Amino acid sequence: MDYENTSKPLSQRQLKVGETLKKIIANLFIKDQIVLPSISTRNITISEVRVSPDLRHARVYFMPLSGNEPEVALKILNQFSYEVKKRVKTAWTAKFLPNLKFVLDQSFDYAEKIEKL
Repeated sequence: MDYENTSKPLSQRQLKVGETLKKIIANLFIKDQIVLPSISTRNITISEVRVSPDLRHARVYFMPLSGNEPEVALKILNQFSYEVKKRVKTAWTAKFLPNLKFVLDQSFDYAEKIEKL
């Protein structure tokens, strides 16, 4: 599913749902309310959440901080995305909660490469 590269801009509903999910997940991670093996969620920054047009799927872009290996964090977060979704559900008020897929945020690496040019 490639809902990111469509020619249509995101709807207001998609933006609102994405921002709400971002706040909820970031708060859960900051408060360390989700225990995952090998990583501390306090050291993970949620940069963006993009929601599909049907609001059933969401990509959560994140950056691990302070020495966490990005690939390890990506694998663990996707492996335990159901646990994250269960925690998000307690604060979620809409009818459906999108399925969560975690994706490494490469935007800062890309910006750094552009700066070097």
